[in-house]
Amino acid sequence: MHHHKYQVREELRPKRLSGIGEEQIAQHWSLYEGYVKNVNLLNDKLAALSEKKSFGPEFAELKRRLGFEYDGMILHEHYFGILKAGQKPLGEGSETVKLLKKSFGGWSAWLQEFTAIGKMRGVGWAILYFDPRAETLTNHWIGLHEDGHPAGFIPILVLDAWEHAYMVDAGVDGRGAYVEAFLKNVDWPKVERILEDARSSSAVRF
Repeated sequence: MHHHKYQVREELRPKRLSGIGEEQIAQHWSLYEGYVKNVNLLNDKLAALSEKKSFGPEFAELKRRLGFEYDGMILHEHYFGILKAGQKPLGEGSETVKLLKKSFGGWSAWLQEFTAIGKMRGVGWAILYFDPRAETLTNHWIGLHEDGHPAGFIPILVLDAWEHAYMVDAGVDGRGAYVEAFLKNVDWPKVERILEDARSSSAVRF
């Protein structure tokens, strides 16, 4: 059984961010590298068990673990890939802002809700998704890495709200400051492109 070997996406590593330090990124990045390694490791182990038709408790537990490791890898790639120094907010005419108006009544209403979700207690992720069937954007809280994703929705903007994302810079109580810093570093032209890609990938009809 052949499966894809995942590589660490070095080109996504952010540099010189405003309010998110180099050491913070370095420690967080090594955590992401661990997810890539573990996805490959689990796939190897599962393939070996599958070939032996060994579908007992070991197979079951590794298979359950796969969602956590895969989403840990994918969400970190979204997160790091969206961070870039020296960003400006999107203009009124941008597709993202237009769709945020349709979906939330406006940019600031969306921003307020997204910020509040990012600051909620508990570990997880705040994610803005595109719903391909309703053609709208919605905010969601994802527990751990794999719990709570709406099936078939496409992540447009991903905020890591685990302590490891801000502890080095801001300490255990620093989430508020970190969420503000994150939003200052969002590469909005890239968000715009991701939304465009999401819109052009057709919704599955059922």
